[in-house]
Amino acid sequence: MKSVKIGIIGGSGMDDPQLMKDKNEKEVKTPYGKPTSPLTIGKIDGVTTVILARHGREHSVYPTGVNYRANFLGTLVS
Repeated sequence: MKSVKIGIIGGSGMDDPQLMKDKNEKEVKTPYGKPTSPLTIGKIDGVTTVILARHGREHSVYPTGVNYRANFLGTLVS
């Protein structure tokens, strides 16, 4: 049986330190450039989860500047 892995492209509420256990960060690059933030990889209720801050961790990326293709592929290559 394959393990489940979930990718979440979300907002600032996902940065809650109580939410994820055993977390680490990973910088990735895709054919479309870098995603808007490093990936946070850890476990939520025992399930491996990848979280990416859609508008950057500091909310510095405007909606028109979000590199959606890089964000989507970034969560897949984690």
